[in-house]
Amino acid sequence: MNIQSCLNDLMDPVFEKPLSSSGFLKETTVGDSGQVHVLIELPVPSYPLQSELSEQIQSAIQKQFPECQDVNVEYTTNIKGKQSGGRLGLNVKNIIAVGAGKGGVGKSTVAASLAYSLKQFGARVGLVDADVYGPSIPHLVGTSEKPVAQEFQGKDGQTMTRIVPVEANGLKVMSMAFFVEPDQAVIWRGPMLHKAITQFLQDTEWGELDYLIIDMPPGTGDVSLTLSQLLELAGAVIVCSPQQVALLDAVKAVQMFRQVKIPVLGIIENMSGEVFGQGGAQAKGEELEIPFLGEIPMNAEIRIKSDSGNISQLVEEGSEAQIHLLKVAENVAIEIARNLIANPTRPPLEIL
Repeated sequence: MNIQSCLNDLMDPVFEKPLSSSGFLKETTVGDSGQVHVLIELPVPSYPLQSELSEQIQSAIQKQFPECQDVNVEYTTNIKGKQSGGRLGLNVKNIIAVGAGKGGVGKSTVAASLAYSLKQFGARVGLVDADVYGPSIPHLVGTSEKPVAQEFQGKDGQTMTRIVPVEANGLKVMSMAFFVEPDQAVIWRGPMLHKAITQFLQDTEWGELDYLIIDMPPGTGDVSLTLSQLLELAGAVIVCSPQQVALLDAVKAVQMFRQVKIPVLGIIENMSGEVFGQGGAQAKGEELEIPFLGEIPMNAEIRIKSDSGNISQLVEEGSEAQIHLLKVAENVAIEIARNLIANPTRPPLEIL
């Protein structure tokens, strides 16, 4: 009885790929009593149509093998990635840039909530505040701790000093705000900016991560070019509010990422609702032929939790914003996996 043969061509409802080519189908076994066990390995921390996929698997088996009416489908998770940090020696599967064409659209709030949402799904997540001129991540995550330097033993046995990121509610965080006074302005040219971003990545002990979120400066400046040279990013997410003046700048952000060869995962509409309108980012995404990753409503709870440094609470049970934030994170993870399934890549060579 070859159970697996009837499942190889079955299309999963999210990625729309046959189970044989996607690699999701890991094992099929038949017990002595005729019970069938199917093991599916998912590449994302949250898969929205799991019950639908289970029903399709059960129906396909029962149709071809009527004697097998007891079908158990088990799911495991193995988050896939490009090993984005391989060039710098980082053990990070996916590095995601969160950018915007202009300031004031809630980019940092979205970056922090995206990080906590992925963590809520069970992923290992870090967050880099690369907005060195206006770092706000430490305030959003509610920490005033300072990173410490610690000695580690390298693969070659040599002792090296590395920065240990601050941990805020289980999230590893690095920011320029940890190194300057609250009222101190950072006045740097491009080379100093490049050096700081490199240290945040290469000289920091991130450990093993499934996702590392980078909160980009607004606009189209040096940081995007630096990241494109240092890393093979999983992709970039564009944050935009619904009104036309913001959408004009979002187009520039999309073109910037495309120009430096960073794949655009999609666009998020933030502060959606009566005040700024609704649907503008989705329409612009269709025009630019990039996925729409979801909308986050204009919500007083998001402002209150952000201002008080409790943004992690937005993805917990009881929050009005939870369903919207988790859906955005789910869609981001799916787009990363979709790109990887379509264009599998070899791990990049490590920079020694």
